[in-house]
Amino acid sequence: MRLKIISLYLIIFSTLSIASTSPFILYHDGLIDQRVQDKIKEIGTEVKEKLQTNLYLFVIENNGIDMRISEEDRMQKMREFDSKILKNLSGSYAVLVLSLDQLYANVLLSKDLEDKIDKRDIVSSYVIPLLASKDKNTLFSKTSAACLNGYAQISDVLADHKNIELKSSIGSEGKTAGTIWKMFMYTLVFAGIILYTIIIMREKKYKKMAKDGE
Repeated sequence: MRLKIISLYLIIFSTLSIASTSPFILYHDGLIDQRVQDKIKEIGTEVKEKLQTNLYLFVIENNGIDMRISEEDRMQKMREFDSKILKNLSGSYAVLVLSLDQLYANVLLSKDLEDKIDKRDIVSSYVIPLLASKDKNTLFSKTSAACLNGYAQISDVLADHKNIELKSSIGSEGKTAGTIWKMFMYTLVFAGIILYTIIIMREKKYKKMAKDGE
């Protein structure tokens, strides 16, 4: 039974490919579900075609910056890290950046988009809430949900500025469809927590049984 539970957990949360299938995901550190990668590719392609803007995603578990250094030094290093991401980008672009161990999230924008995107609103309302509880064993599902939520919201805001509807966006497919998709992603988060709890409880039970049998 223990093996069956663990196998179910692995089937649900090991569907990603380390190599991204989306040209709009610059890096994902093996933390984004394949279905989310596919959706991001769909949204990014339409944004590029209709808005002439490249919408990117960069996700890393640990960017190497020591959180124990002073806030001033830490922010300087974060800016340096962000600048490296932008080094090979040109034209009109927006990049959603997440460094999970550093609890860092940002939206990097080309000059033409700086007055069109409220970066703080994107991060605080659509990304951070889904990453609020840091649990290593559910990081994959929460990161997938947060990335999709933030990425889709950026696309919606950009489209609204030009009065263009994006058929691929989870927010422009109608309230029902958008809600179903978001609920699906949120379900992944809670399913991961529940399954992890079951596994831990089972492991404790077997360890107790093994100890009692000695």
